Amino acid sequence: MQRITITIDDDLLETIDKISEQRGYASRSETLRDLVRDAVTREQAAVNSETECYATLTYVYEHETRDLSRRLTTTQHHHHDLSVSTLHVHVDGHDCLEVSVLKGTVEEVKSFADSVVTQRGVRFGNLHIIPSEHDPQNRPHSHD
Repeated sequence: MQRITITIDDDLLETIDKISEQRGYASRSETLRDLVRDAVTREQAAVNSETECYATLTYVYEHETRDLSRRLTTTQHHHHDLSVSTLHVHVDGHDCLEVSVLKGTVEEVKSFADSVVTQRGVRFGNLHIIPSEHDPQNRPHSHD
């Protein structure tokens, strides 16, 4: 790890300190590393659409909107190869929250997400992409 020096204006530093406090970081360095890592990840995903990735697609939809549940299910079935898992939550009498874990190329995942969140009745769509680095030998690993 290398130590660097940067110059930051007072307002930006205050914002970084607030983020650090709100999230519970032990230091500004940890905060900045995570913020930079997130920006680099987004940039890499935007640059190379053929990069393999995992992603989460989160959205809320009105289940009473005409044919929306059927359209969403049809879209998911047409892209079953991207779907790892989906969590469905009944928020209230009108809305449902879904969280889908996806795996594929950045381009495929973005296209699928766009086809979901642009449906009439879908709100708060958010796609979070995590580029994956494949182990070519697909070795098992432990969580010890």
